Amino acid sequence: MRSLNDNNRLPGSSRQATVSRETADSVAVQALGFIAADRPLLDRFLAVTGINVAELRAAAATPGFLAGVLDFVLAHEPTLMAFAADQSLDPALVVAAREALADSFGATPR
Repeated sequence: MRSLNDNNRLPGSSRQATVSRETADSVAVQALGFIAADRPLLDRFLAVTGINVAELRAAAATPGFLAGVLDFVLAHEPTLMAFAADQSLDPALVVAAREALADSFGATPR
């Protein structure tokens, strides 16, 4: 697995990775599944977001929720690396997915 440099680019790459909205959604759904499968991580996610387990399904359908899931993963490097390893993803793809979700809402990524 390759890591990112300070500009969220793969080493040796001159441009930032971009992904489709469909791919970004898929990565975010994978991240939500990863979070849900780890009870301590899920508890932290619920505490940070202020939602409870019963509200999770409805919240997942709201605009911006998937971007928030990726924000949560990206905010803690050990979580990002564990998620990327678990899903056999390059961490750069997670960054690019978050940016694609921000672009789709016209919002600035974190």
